[in-house]
Amino acid sequence: MATVQTGQPYEYARAELVEPDWRRFPGWADVSDADWASAQWQRVNCVKNVNQLRKVLGDRVDERFYEDLAADGEQRATMSMLLPPQMLNTMAPTLTDTAAGSWTDAYYSDPIRRYMLPVLSDRRTDWPSHPYATRDSLHEHDMWVAEGLTHRYPTKVLAELLSTCPQYCGHCTRMDLVGNSTPTVDKLKLKLKPTARYDNMISYLQEHPGVRDVVVSGGDVANVPWKNLENFLARLLDIETIRDIRLATKALMGLPQHWLQADVVDGMGRIAKTARDRGVNLAIHTHVNHVQSLTPTVARAAAAMLDAGVRDVRNQGVLMRGVNDTAADLLDLCFALQGEANILPYYFYMCDMIPNSEHWRTSVAAAQDLQTAIMGYLPGYATPRIICDVPFVGKRWVHQLGRYDQERGISYWTKNYRTSIEMDDAEALQREYPYYDPIDTLPEAGRKWWSDRHSAQQVTADGNAQAAVSRAASA
Repeated sequence: MATVQTGQPYEYARAELVEPDWRRFPGWADVSDADWASAQWQRVNCVKNVNQLRKVLGDRVDERFYEDLAADGEQRATMSMLLPPQMLNTMAPTLTDTAAGSWTDAYYSDPIRRYMLPVLSDRRTDWPSHPYATRDSLHEHDMWVAEGLTHRYPTKVLAELLSTCPQYCGHCTRMDLVGNSTPTVDKLKLKLKPTARYDNMISYLQEHPGVRDVVVSGGDVANVPWKNLENFLARLLDIETIRDIRLATKALMGLPQHWLQADVVDGMGRIAKTARDRGVNLAIHTHVNHVQSLTPTVARAAAAMLDAGVRDVRNQGVLMRGVNDTAADLLDLCFALQGEANILPYYFYMCDMIPNSEHWRTSVAAAQDLQTAIMGYLPGYATPRIICDVPFVGKRWVHQLGRYDQERGISYWTKNYRTSIEMDDAEALQREYPYYDPIDTLPEAGRKWWSDRHSAQQVTADGNAQAAVSRAASA
């Protein structure tokens, strides 16, 4: 007889935010509170390579972990290593045992580590990349109307002011451009000087009054010198047709000390006042993927921005296997965001189809199940949507697909607008656009179908398929 379960599938219990003690790490045993609170100290002491990580963690983590990490950097990594101490400190946050084995096990299993410090043994050996993975999976570069300015949606643009961040995520959707080149990825480079790039962006927006919404990103706007960022934002606010401005910064979580600096807080106050006076909605979008990343310092940074006059601080996370792919993971994070840090849960994107990302990606079916599982617990306005960002289509709630071949893991999507490169495409609004589940999640028949197809197409080693998306759609 089947056991009948009672109670709720998820039980909410308030948990206050905690700042892990960074002094538990051998390399930071003598770091003062004042140094830790300094944005400059955080930037200078970022961990950029295995040797620097070893100086922080010491021999409490086995050599096999360091070798695993170095091997990934040489063979699979699409992003170079860059971790501010603040973010590294949220890995294995309660670990104090000095026994080497416990530290090593904790680091291998830690959810923050799994996407910020990927190791070779994390990656799949059967399908490290999907056959249709591409370096610029969302074709943002193809839709540039000026260097760094992507016009993808009718009324919205993405302004990539620069190509660096204070921290580099292993799953970065802009791995084609952002960060340093790795042994496996020779990055594209922005060619114009920043002033010329910004001038061209502003000119385009002045000439296209149908654009009302600008996402100011990169990279990460925290790496733009404040006086330059303030000047750019002031110029945006001078354009009468711009009504929404969103600043994208993972650093609100990864380097919150930056957003607590007096010049940044004061400058944001000036920009926020101008925005209010002109009726423009000014918001900050950050990127938190797991509840461990939320600390009192992050909450103070969010509060500083709200007190300065920013309308909202919102979170756009990424759904990843082994990081946050359970209902409890997402709900724990969302309750901490909303209740403890005053950051609005907004989106969780399915991890994009970039090379070497299959171990992170989930199927659309799994994402649909998670969306259903988190409904009803959070306030409606703070219940995030799980989004599939479909190439050539854009953001779609995971239940909006048109049809779905779950055996082969191919979902088909339609859209209601043309991107900037499709204005003369008469079929753009009638076409179905495919999206692909990770092959290892498919039933045996589906895995075999892809194995046969993979061999026939001779997909390149880095996961860039030679066939066009349109061929896949008609398969």
